[in-house]
Amino acid sequence: MFNLREFEKKINGIETRRNVPMAQRTSFHVGGNADLVIFPASEMELQRVLRLLSAERTPYFVLGGGTNLIVADKGIREPVIATEKLKRIAVDGCRITAEAGARVEDVCLAALNAGLSGLEFLYKLPGSVGGAVRMNARCYERSTAEVLESVRYLKTDGSAHTLLPTDGDFGYKRSPFQNNGTVVLSAVFRLEPGDRIQIEAAMNAAESDRIQKGHFRFPSAGSIFKNDRRFGKPTGQLIDEAGLRGLTCGGAQIAPYHGNIIINTGGATAADICVLIETVEETVERNCGLRPEPETVFVGDFENAEENKRTR
Repeated sequence: MFNLREFEKKINGIETRRNVPMAQRTSFHVGGNADLVIFPASEMELQRVLRLLSAERTPYFVLGGGTNLIVADKGIREPVIATEKLKRIAVDGCRITAEAGARVEDVCLAALNAGLSGLEFLYKLPGSVGGAVRMNARCYERSTAEVLESVRYLKTDGSAHTLLPTDGDFGYKRSPFQNNGTVVLSAVFRLEPGDRIQIEAAMNAAESDRIQKGHFRFPSAGSIFKNDRRFGKPTGQLIDEAGLRGLTCGGAQIAPYHGNIIINTGGATAADICVLIETVEETVERNCGLRPEPETVFVGDFENAEENKRTR
């Protein structure tokens, strides 16, 4: 059995916190406490943590910006590794190197200041670089992988590796870093020289569009479900056609202005959100014969077996 006290002794010198309220660290503002959160401040510290966890065969969860995440109301028992201290950004010619904990917005601003084009579509996308790479974040018909030159990452044993993406490594909201315990350390983005006025205009347009669509009106995780070409329509449209827009459960609601966004109107629980997700899945499957796939990550000690199926 994992012993928190003994583990903290082994990683002496690396910041840790106990009983951390995850509702304060996720964009949904839901979830219970994490028993232990670890805050490595360098690649070496992160390697040390992974090696010790690997030796003890202890599972862990990597927390980036917490923007595509639903944490169980009972919290998280496994150690959480937070990347927020790994946030350095460096510009070298037409390349930007950003550590996993850097905010996507800050990387976009660094590109603007350097007169580099290619990241405008990601501006104001909440979350961290590590999360954007892991999920191959996509918007406006473009994906993160399109501007990736390389990704430095750690395997579960703490060994460092570099991926030079090739065809097939990434797909629609899919990457080689999902469901295998690997941890993204940093990413190199390959950009092009551009006109700063035009770059800023494109960034402002992306921000305005997100505001108009209501992405920032209430706590949420953005789009809940992936789009599936087999449906022939965006998932949000299928939800609208099923008459589910505005449906509520406790403090959670399918946004009255966007069918593929679930919002926390105040006091929502993870269980409330899961009820709405399951309602959408069952209704759309009944209407269309296909079950929509959530793109959010579920983590922690959920209340029942059905909800626990969702966790990694």
